[in-house]
Amino acid sequence: MKILINWLIVTLSVLVVAYILPGIQVTGFVVALLTALALGIANAIIRPVLVILTLPITILTLGLFILVINALLVMLIAYFVPGFEVSSFWWAMLFSVVLSIIEFFLSLIFKK
Repeated sequence: MKILINWLIVTLSVLVVAYILPGIQVTGFVVALLTALALGIANAIIRPVLVILTLPITILTLGLFILVINALLVMLIAYFVPGFEVSSFWWAMLFSVVLSIIEFFLSLIFKK
């Protein structure tokens, strides 16, 4: 049940961020569900591998390279999920930052 609640929180976050940012397009709720699922899978499987492979540059940039990794994952998901579009790399980076913030606040509200 906890996984389902987290999935719905991320889905709502994706919808809110797509509404706020003009460079992000989500065509519907089902697309947001698929995007949230793809984000979860990418963050569980692909992200740890990329973090380990880019550890030296991440240390040199004091962890800011993680933002680049997140943006690249968002662009990868936009490539594979039809109906989820990201205009550019910078919109993807802003999407990942705003998504994290909104997801944090929604999790505070819904996980009580």
